[in-house]
Amino acid sequence: MSLLDAGFFDRDACAVARDLLGKVLRRRWQGVWLACRIIETEAYYRREKGSHSSLGYTEKRKAMFMPPGTIYMYYARGGDSLNVSVRGAGNAVLIKAGVPWFDARSPRETARLMQRLNPVRGSGRKRPVEKLCSGQTLLCRSLALKVRDWDQRPFDPERFFIEDVGHRVHEIIQAPRLGIPPERDAHLPYRFVDADEARYATRNPLTRRDAREGRDYRIIRGR
Repeated sequence: MSLLDAGFFDRDACAVARDLLGKVLRRRWQGVWLACRIIETEAYYRREKGSHSSLGYTEKRKAMFMPPGTIYMYYARGGDSLNVSVRGAGNAVLIKAGVPWFDARSPRETARLMQRLNPVRGSGRKRPVEKLCSGQTLLCRSLALKVRDWDQRPFDPERFFIEDVGHRVHEIIQAPRLGIPPERDAHLPYRFVDADEARYATRNPLTRRDAREGRDYRIIRGR
């Protein structure tokens, strides 16, 4: 295992957001390691209006002002959302979407548990495996991550961590963040999506009918 340490997060928010693509979240739940590979992130800075921390320090936002690598969780869109503090008081990265990851530690059978944790709301039907983590609250439900358990805490190698498994992201789509009101710096291109997995992101930046490269998004080389 190559676990991400505090040094990984002690960098600029956009750099961390880009470099988190391809990394794997692992969560031990009921004795089983559930996992997903990160495919979409958003960077937030205290200096811009889209960030929670721009509204000032509160006990609820405390994690954003704690050392890099501190987990910041909050409720959004009827569920839990996962963020990590980075360099600079009030700066953080939102982990917005992923795809289930399977290997020797997290075998394919773990998908059944993720489906039980995250059924299609209102119907109880099984959610397609590839869509289990296609959004910030879906990701948290599929990995059994709760605000009450993890907000303002460090990662724990025995229960929950982020790992570099050596997966290479070839191209990254950089675009404005989602759900930001125009008056709160909605234009800032702080959203990053693994181009190979864009169809499983919260919203594919390339599928908007009038989307134009250079204006609405740009493609950058992965690392």
